[in-house]
Amino acid sequence: MTTDQIISFKERFPSAVENEPLAPHTSWHIGGPARLFYSAPSSDELAAAIGFADNQKIKWAVIGSGTNVLASDDGFDGVVIQAANRAVVINTENIAAESGAFTASVGRQATEAGLSGLEWAASIPGAIGGAIFGNAGCFGGEMKDVVVSVDALRLSDHARVRLSNQECQFNYRDSIFKHEKFVILGCELKLSRASDPSASRAKMDHILAQRKETQPLGQSSAGSVFKNFDFTDESQLEILRRSVTDIPSAMLESHRIAAGWLIDQAGLRGERIGNVSVSEKHGNFFITQPGARAQDVLALISLVKMKVRDEFGIQLQEEIQYLGM
Repeated sequence: MTTDQIISFKERFPSAVENEPLAPHTSWHIGGPARLFYSAPSSDELAAAIGFADNQKIKWAVIGSGTNVLASDDGFDGVVIQAANRAVVINTENIAAESGAFTASVGRQATEAGLSGLEWAASIPGAIGGAIFGNAGCFGGEMKDVVVSVDALRLSDHARVRLSNQECQFNYRDSIFKHEKFVILGCELKLSRASDPSASRAKMDHILAQRKETQPLGQSSAGSVFKNFDFTDESQLEILRRSVTDIPSAMLESHRIAAGWLIDQAGLRGERIGNVSVSEKHGNFFITQPGARAQDVLALISLVKMKVRDEFGIQLQEEIQYLGM
């Protein structure tokens, strides 16, 4: 960024901070300084900051709560705009949520309001915009099941548009937002009135307990590093079957092999590079210790992908997003 660009952005957005370390804004606690960092408190300001940056030819990137992001050790030579637009309004069976609203909070609020359909979301880290971006899901639920529409900024002309569920093109950990240039501003969700609110709350509590038991909560991680492997033909498992005879029947029936299970079968739990390691509790989680670097995460990702590919003939794909790389 040039000095003039920095001055002009700070004149328009006075709360922008220079040379802000990205590590405190990511759940891996990794990342060098952003030349400018701006926390947008509303959807209007989020859209305005992006429009202004484009007009001034300033490189920019948007993050939510940073739970699914690997930021470069060298930082970002532009403005990182944090979606801090967190309004949530519950109206009967509909929820309007801005993209920066915390997914877990939306799930809890919905369940406490006597609504059913988002109990699973109470266990999801990060912001609702990121959950829509990657069609997040667990325990049998996905964002595509509850999204009515998504409000977004279309970057080709900076128009604010509303996309229907169908237009979002949701797929497994995928959506149109990964392939076309939009920034998610908010959404409308449709749930159902719980026939037994106490049972709905119990379901949410059970999901949270399962998360606590099976995942390394309380440690520095970015959630699932890799997508699970979807297969359409049994021949895609030919090499895997040579090495592993007891593939769980649930995975075979769903045509989806869990990435964490593959990593476990490859004997990679606890594998470490620098201050980054594969969790001993869940193979699809990488844990960072103080001093961890993005390049160590990248090296560990490469190692895991190579070993799973070489042993089982399966190419894992990352679920995380990269910033400044």
